[in-house]
Amino acid sequence: MNKMVNRFKTANGAFDYYYKLLNSDGVEFDNTKALFNIGFYIFDPLDNDIDVDYRKWSKKYADAEWEWYNSEDKNISKLGEIYGKIPAIWLNMADENGDVNSNYGWQWAREDQLNKVVEKLRTKPDTRKAVISIYDGKEIKNYQHDTPCTYGVQFTILDNKLNMTVLMRSNDIWYGFCNDQYQFSLLQKKVADMLSIDVGWYYHFAQNLHVYKDKLNKS
Repeated sequence: MNKMVNRFKTANGAFDYYYKLLNSDGVEFDNTKALFNIGFYIFDPLDNDIDVDYRKWSKKYADAEWEWYNSEDKNISKLGEIYGKIPAIWLNMADENGDVNSNYGWQWAREDQLNKVVEKLRTKPDTRKAVISIYDGKEIKNYQHDTPCTYGVQFTILDNKLNMTVLMRSNDIWYGFCNDQYQFSLLQKKVADMLSIDVGWYYHFAQNLHVYKDKLNKS
């Protein structure tokens, strides 16, 4: 493997690079090809559409998912109301009541996490404590149906811009990264707007970045 690129202007550039790298250099791992401990910067995170022709990414769906997260309602019926149907992936992850742990909006609303993060950044802009927690091993008993893919999100103000780091335990480049980066970049903008500052860089880290075998060789 050549020296890995870890700086991109847009999410589309990161997706195209790592998708092709997974195809060529990924290792066999649980019906995927995977790379481990992958981290990279996106310097224009609000340029967040995935527009390579081989992916056929749906902005309409991504916007519906964002609206669902903003509702802070973890029931998939809410997504169905917004989008007009419930994608199979969510049907498979929901419990008997239709609830999921992976609704990030529900997660950042728990214990008023998001508002507390904003207040920390307002009162101490150089804080290292502006963190939203999502995956929680102490709640593993609740992960019978779906396990959040994201450990947490941390915000840092540098040069009066809001920068963000997303830490993921597992990230499927085809579906997960394309939609997750969209949601997190909009969260970054949401927090920046609450602070009346501009958006800075977005750093994305995945312990396991992978592509499922049925999505190989599409480019």
